[in-house]
Amino acid sequence: MTLSNCSRVEEFILLGFPHRGGINIALFVVILVFYMLTITGNSLIIVIVRMDHQLQKPMYFFLSNLSCLGMGHTTTIIPKMLVNLLLEKSTICFYCCMVQMFSFFYFGVTEFFILTAISFDRYLAICKPLQYSTIMTSSLCLQLAVAAWAGGFFFIISQMIMMAALPFCDSDTINHFYCDTGPLLKIAGGETELIEVLNFLVAVSVVLTSLLLTVISYIFIIATILRIPSSSGQKKAFSTCTSHLTVVSIYYGAVMFIYFRPSLTKSSFSLNKAISLLNTVVIPMLNPFIYTIRNMEVKEALGKVLRRKALASGKSLPKREVQRHGHQINRSQTLKRISTWMGDCSGRVFKGRQ
Repeated sequence: MTLSNCSRVEEFILLGFPHRGGINIALFVVILVFYMLTITGNSLIIVIVRMDHQLQKPMYFFLSNLSCLGMGHTTTIIPKMLVNLLLEKSTICFYCCMVQMFSFFYFGVTEFFILTAISFDRYLAICKPLQYSTIMTSSLCLQLAVAAWAGGFFFIISQMIMMAALPFCDSDTINHFYCDTGPLLKIAGGETELIEVLNFLVAVSVVLTSLLLTVISYIFIIATILRIPSSSGQKKAFSTCTSHLTVVSIYYGAVMFIYFRPSLTKSSFSLNKAISLLNTVVIPMLNPFIYTIRNMEVKEALGKVLRRKALASGKSLPKREVQRHGHQINRSQTLKRISTWMGDCSGRVFKGRQ
């Protein structure tokens, strides 16, 4: 069936999660809290990296890119999902669905490229410390970031164009809470085998290639760390990589479970919903906490920013408040002087009696 001899649907119905009692309200509250934490945490990382000169390093430049991608990744899905949780019938227009699907996969693919860039940066910092500053220059960092953002676009755009050209005539119900390739291909008309194969090949090439480069980088990193004579030096070197390794494990594990199957239309959509919820809601929220809790430089920079804010708020007190604090200080100083004077006097009287 082609698009010329069918009337394509103008909007899709998103089944999402079952409407049972207060489950949707509870889920709405939980997801909203997670979303707010995601936006706040990632925004805070970007602000800290921009404000603290000690964090003007390649690793934190890539981390800022990862924070931007995390916010984009969640914002593509969560606001619409929150609205749908409050409605009995969840719908999304055809072109909105295509844009959502493109944005979701674009940000996701670009995240893998940025994670690979971070692993390359860690490899140079630990394995080639003397040449690190000459190799990992600001221009190279910018080139790697631009290549990651552009590569995500070119890897995804062809499949999205092919998906948009499919005839969606027989069904308008998507068994998911967002526009994903598997549920859409299941209701699409025409030949979908080529798109399924292309999607599988792109997933394998992007995820496996980036994972292979990351694994190779960490093989050299671990070998270099084991050659460090002191245990404290080994611990310090490895601590700079643990946050990245944690994020890599979570990201690759979730994506490989969902998309590393040749036939996306025959997968368990109920299980996919649960894993997708983890991938779109929980993991982006964890990223800023993983990078801040396990990173001393970020924690110290955060402390500096908070101290600056505290000092700025103290300087911005109203004039009356400042005068009141000044009077209190003067009063306490006067009382202290009087008590000191009385103590001296009593000491003299006591000596005189003796």
